[in-house]
Parts: sequence; C-alpha cells; structure tokens
Amino acid sequence: MRAVVLQHETHEGLGLLERPLLDAGFTLTKRFRGVEHKDLDAELLVILGGSMSVWATDQHPFLRDELGLLVERLASGKPVLGLCLGAQLLAQAAGAQVSAGKNGLELGVHPVRWTKAALEDPVIKGVGAKSVVAHWHEDTWTAVPNATLLASTDRYTQQAFRLGNSFGLQFHPELTAEAYGEWLSRDAELLELYEKDPAELRAGLPKLKAAEAENALLLERLAHHFARVA
Repeated sequence: MRAVVLQHETHEGLGLLERPLLDAGFTLTKRFRGVEHKDLDAELLVILGGSMSVWATDQHPFLRDELGLLVERLASGKPVLGLCLGAQLLAQAAGAQVSAGKNGLELGVHPVRWTKAALEDPVIKGVGAKSVVAHWHEDTWTAVPNATLLASTDRYTQQAFRLGNSFGLQFHPELTAEAYGEWLSRDAELLELYEKDPAELRAGLPKLKAAEAENALLLERLAHHFARVA
C-alpha cells in the first residue's frame, strides 16, 4: 500500500505518524510542494501543515494542484488525512470556506475537546474526553458539508472532522515536545511579532511530552483505519 505525503515546509515532517503508517503496511512516497497525477490512485494521501494560507494559490501554485487532487480523491472515495494546513485544504475541497479566524492566532500546547460523535467513532473512541496537543494556526473553516465534527477548543469550534473515510485535524498530534520546541526556537523572531512569550510557550512542552503516548495511539488508530480501508 502506498501513502503519498505532501510536505510544505522543510522542518515539518510526519513525526509520530511515520512509525504507525509503516507498521500498518504503508510504503511512504514523500513530495515537497508538488503532486503527481498518479497520486490520485494512492491508497492514502497525507497532507501536512504549512505557513501559507489555502487561498494563496497565486503565490503558491502547488496549493491549486493539491486542491484539484483533493477534489478528485473525495469524488472517488479515496481517503485523505489532513493535518493543520492539510485539514484546511481538505475542508475547502469538500465545500467549506476557509478564512482567517476572527479569534486570532491559536498557538501553544492546549487541549482539544472531543465531541460526543468522536467518542463514539470507531476510530477515535478510546481516547480521553480531551487530548493535549500542539497548535499553531490562525485560519479556520466553516462547517464541512456532510462531515462529522470531532473536536473543538475554546478559541475555535472547527478543530477536527471526519468525512467518509477521510479525517482533517487542525492541530498537530504528530508533533513531539522536542520538535515543537525546535519550532519555537526556529521562529523566535516571528513569536516576537506575534507578541508571544517564548518562555510561556515552552512551559507547555512537558505537558506535550506527557501526552505523546496518547497522541501516538490516536495516530496508530488512524493508520490502521486507513489500512483497513485500503
């Protein structure tokens, strides 16, 4: 089985998701800011995060190609896993409207609340009512047509959804505390522009470290779901 992974930033990879995908029997084909026509037939498409917005297709033409691929995959029932920007792209391809969030930047280690539907979902159920995860986004989407809302936060309602056999997660369950700490160091100047306190953000890293096993279990459940679908 082939899983095509679309990567948008050199520092953003599969993280905790890589091992579950391999253990579930997938071979990984990684692409950087580009797609190929044969990706339409891959058993799984994974779209990772990125600093760009979904509508910035003139500056980033590869986003237009990814949206086209997503529309085709959804039409044919081929599964997709979208993380952060990937979830936003999946939402837009499915008919939702993605825009800059009115509640501003969501950044840091914070819990998401799983909905009742999520806790009854055969893939999600078994996790706690809340999961501690890393956030770094300021765009959001309207309700995805025909999708099930899976998770919310106090800042944004739309945090995760299921559409058929596809899933979109606005947050980053794949991020380890070590990797997130590296992100904070890498973008220290950007954090100053956001008027965010790096020390305060780093204070959440131990909580993210403690949540890694639970987040890895969620990713394992997702990987085996996609393997069953394939």
